[in-house]
Amino acid sequence: MAKKVQKKLPRRKEEFTYHGYKIDELRAMSLEDLLPVMPSRARRKVLRGWTIGEEKLLSDIRSNGSRIRTHQRDMIILPEMIGREIEIYNGKEFIRVELQPESVFHYLGEFALTRRRVTHGSAGIGATRSSKFVPLK
Repeated sequence: MAKKVQKKLPRRKEEFTYHGYKIDELRAMSLEDLLPVMPSRARRKVLRGWTIGEEKLLSDIRSNGSRIRTHQRDMIILPEMIGREIEIYNGKEFIRVELQPESVFHYLGEFALTRRRVTHGSAGIGATRSSKFVPLK
């Protein structure tokens, strides 16, 4: 008997919601309306006010700049930033990050890692007792 092969349909991803609000509803809210929805750490940062660098980044995003590069790793990702590509500095280079709806109210620095995974190679000459007597030629 031949088994009946069922073709699996791709799982449909539900629309993203944050505390019951869809991303379009979050975009339509003013900053004051977003405060009760935000996590406490993000809320405190917004209430303290933006720094000069953060204000410049927000104005670049609102003016629809094509290439946005920033060192502001401590900037909160607001709903108006979703869908944009931002290059975030990790200390050595700029990492291109596309901001997804799931990243709302996280920090930009969380998506541009500053440390790499350590990959150890083989031991060098003289590093072990057995390699001490290996001729170099």
